[in-house]
Amino acid sequence: MTNVVIVGGQWGDEGKAKVIDLLSEKADVVIRYQGGCNAGHTVVTGDQTYKFHLIPSGILYPGKICIIGNGTVINPQVLLGEIEGLKEKGIDASNLCISPLAHVTLPYHIALDELSEEFLQSSKIGTTKRGIGPTYVDKIGRTGIRIEDLYEQEALESKLDIILPQKNVILKHYGKKTFEKQEIIDFCGKYSQKLKPYVKDTTEIIYNALKNGKEILFEGAQGAMLDIDHGTYPYVTSSNPIAAGASTGSGVGFTNIQKAIGVFKAYVTRVGEGPFLTELNGLEGEKIQQVGKEFGTTTGRKRRCGWFDAVVTRYSAMVNGLTGIALTKIDVFDNFDEIKICTAYKDSRDGKIYENYPTNTHVHKYLEPVYEVMPGWNKDISGIREFGELPENAREFIRKIESVSGIPIEIISVGPRREQTIIRELPVLTDISS
Repeated sequence: MTNVVIVGGQWGDEGKAKVIDLLSEKADVVIRYQGGCNAGHTVVTGDQTYKFHLIPSGILYPGKICIIGNGTVINPQVLLGEIEGLKEKGIDASNLCISPLAHVTLPYHIALDELSEEFLQSSKIGTTKRGIGPTYVDKIGRTGIRIEDLYEQEALESKLDIILPQKNVILKHYGKKTFEKQEIIDFCGKYSQKLKPYVKDTTEIIYNALKNGKEILFEGAQGAMLDIDHGTYPYVTSSNPIAAGASTGSGVGFTNIQKAIGVFKAYVTRVGEGPFLTELNGLEGEKIQQVGKEFGTTTGRKRRCGWFDAVVTRYSAMVNGLTGIALTKIDVFDNFDEIKICTAYKDSRDGKIYENYPTNTHVHKYLEPVYEVMPGWNKDISGIREFGELPENAREFIRKIESVSGIPIEIISVGPRREQTIIRELPVLTDISS
């Protein structure tokens, strides 16, 4: 039995959904362990494209148990919309399980998220304004509404009596719309009964799966560099996307997780504010953006694009305990004459070289990337399925990333579709090539 966590190694949008979809075929259980509808996972299979925000990508395989774990925050309206969207496409979502311990994103959370970004102005974080941060604030402040509260009217009302006046004081002070208690109760009632068939004791479901030797795949959202503890704070998300978050976000002890696979793009993208040392603001960045179709699944915003950053990769490998890498979107470079890899940072003040990632983002404004230039291959590789058939320069690019990161690249994606994948060395689960 091998239980595996799939994490984003950069700032999110690395192509995790495709890797999770690929590996879900042989998994028995797929668990989404953190984040909310600020995440956007896109899976392309055949002529169908599926976009997920809350539902685990494994839902496309019949019979898989798909769990939205306790570490997530759930907007009931968004989740129900996803379920209904799947049904319209003929996908059975009856195997979806929602943890009663997950917290609920309510309308006042969204209003407060928008207010926060407006108030911060030039210092804004660049959130998706989906209410994720304020929901986690309430969770940590012990005033949050959990899924299980939606089915206990007395509990729901007593919690709202405590928290809603606090929220309204803030909203009223800044001239924003306030919320009536009954308005929130009605919102909860509108969706709670429709979601009720999916709310189950996920702790018991997961425990039984472990006891019976089932294979579990843990699905993270966002990326390690957006982790609330280990990311580019304060320009981060409000949860723990790193591999360790799979334990707290699902209730599975870390001794039951054997492998951690980091998903990295062959370049780097970022949505929102925050330091990004290899960012390209000229024609090269625009070319990556256009060829890679770098627009946010959740927001539609253009993603900031830059060269591959090995300093970030080494740091991500350490905080996640990575055992392997899945490298995506290498095909975006099919028509590039040169490709750059950042191997270190240089401090413009004193010339100091950083090979390890400096976590104090204040100093990043003084740092410059140190690049190694690799030759391109100028060939369409989207139809290649064996590593040895890749152009030599493409293989050298992959080997260089392995060398500077210290982690083996086991999966290579050469296109968006499920079959456009090179399995270099199967890292997880039962042999998916059989």
